[in-house]
Amino acid sequence: MKRFCLIFLSCLIVFVAFCGPAYHEKTYNQNAWFMYFGDHKFSKKFGIHLEAQLRRENWGKNPQQLLLRSGFNYHPSSSIFYTVGYCFVETYPYGNFPVKAAYPEHRFWEQMQIKSSLKTVEWISRFRLEQRFSQLPVLSAGIYEPGDAVYTNRFRILNRFSQALSGKSIQDKSIYLSLYDEVMLNFGKNIAANFFDQNRLYLALGYKIPKWGRLELGYLEQTIFKPDGIKIENNRTLQLGLSSTLDFFKSKR
Repeated sequence: MKRFCLIFLSCLIVFVAFCGPAYHEKTYNQNAWFMYFGDHKFSKKFGIHLEAQLRRENWGKNPQQLLLRSGFNYHPSSSIFYTVGYCFVETYPYGNFPVKAAYPEHRFWEQMQIKSSLKTVEWISRFRLEQRFSQLPVLSAGIYEPGDAVYTNRFRILNRFSQALSGKSIQDKSIYLSLYDEVMLNFGKNIAANFFDQNRLYLALGYKIPKWGRLELGYLEQTIFKPDGIKIENNRTLQLGLSSTLDFFKSKR
């Protein structure tokens, strides 16, 4: 019941965000993201998270972001796990609302992920907190360069639903469809005009690779509300992602 309430709250927040100020400046970008996600156990209850994302603008021609994320996982059961970790992001100027110069961001993050079923549909909920230190560009000696770190907080809610195209569940060699929506909210100091950061709506066709994990080709509609409360960036993004759950401790036997 709590998870359904959170889904409703997420939808309400998105609705309020889009029905806010009457005047917006919008831009549209076409991107391509190449991604690896790894959750690898090294014991029955503990593991590591390894992630790398190469994000490119203009269908892959220009740099957009580089994201490297790592963490430690704790698995109290097969349906839930917790993670704490660190993430590095390098953002580059791109699109019609570019930043003044490339800049780094350092994040600490904590999350809980729950997996369950709605009859034949696989349902994953993820709740993530991020503490972000962004070295936004500042003008120095006539040029823009990364400045002092600005601290912000962000909360993320994701709900993902996957359905095998044949059979009652996603097994090895299954082809499946996945749909998710993720809402990101800023809170605390230094959030400027927007508490609503962005929304991500994703649809993908996937294949479950025996032993290794899942390969997905998908489309992401990403809507970003800029800190000034006026500019909105819509990113239409093709994604190719590999998610691996290969257990390290089993491979040593």
